[in-house]
Amino acid sequence: MPGSIHGCVLAAITEELVGGARARASRRVPIGLALALAWLLGLVTVAALANVLGLQNPDEGDLLAPLALPSAEHWLGTDSLGRDTFARLIYGARVSLAVAIGSVTIGLSIGGALGLFAGYFGTWADRLIMGVMTVLLCFPGIILAIALVASLGPSVTNVTLAIGVIFIPAFSRIARANTLSLRSREFVLAAQSLGARLPRILTREILPNLIPALLSYAVVMLGVAILAEAALGFLGLSVRPPQPSWGGMIATERANLVEAPHAVFVPSAIMFLTVLSINWIGESVRRLFDIRAQSL
Repeated sequence: MPGSIHGCVLAAITEELVGGARARASRRVPIGLALALAWLLGLVTVAALANVLGLQNPDEGDLLAPLALPSAEHWLGTDSLGRDTFARLIYGARVSLAVAIGSVTIGLSIGGALGLFAGYFGTWADRLIMGVMTVLLCFPGIILAIALVASLGPSVTNVTLAIGVIFIPAFSRIARANTLSLRSREFVLAAQSLGARLPRILTREILPNLIPALLSYAVVMLGVAILAEAALGFLGLSVRPPQPSWGGMIATERANLVEAPHAVFVPSAIMFLTVLSINWIGESVRRLFDIRAQSL
């Protein structure tokens, strides 16, 4: 009997240890997500501290070393004017990140608010707001952004505003679709029956349940915003030269693709890795919120 008791206790302890190990293993961050987070964290840190890192001046070129290959003096080589590619990439990251964060914030805040009101009130408000969103969706996004930037003039602020405007319809539709399903849920009906005021119902009952869907979509749209800014920069509609931008760097050096491919491929690779990291994180955020939603 004592032996069987000891065996049961040992089995229970072993099962607890194994279960704990499995739980810890399941909580480990996947290697892909860890690399994506590390890349973005490093990029944001270097871009924020560019002024104190002792980088070369991104606007001053060495006329004796145009299109130089990567070396100890120029880690990623130089462009056709002898300007350090590494320094221009870091300062260009400031433009891309600022435009991405600003434009997604505009689309999320305005589109989310419009979708929330349209989905909750319905009737004429829904028809009016969704009608305007449908009209905006009729224009190709990049064409609308080009028209806005060409009218307002190239600058970080105007590019951010233009890309933010084309993001509004998508965010409004997501917010509206989720609000339509939430406004008839039990907790909303209970708040209404208890006499809760409209601002409280919208901000305390419905909005917190909209955040997961909007946030997971917003993370993915950061990558779309970076690509959109690069496209505008390639067309000469982003920041004014000589201020660097990733799209502008590619456009400037595309004529030297055969002679010095690194001048084009390096900024393209940096942009690719950044967008890939954002998409990876966005997919992880979506899975996280799906798991939480299923547990409710």
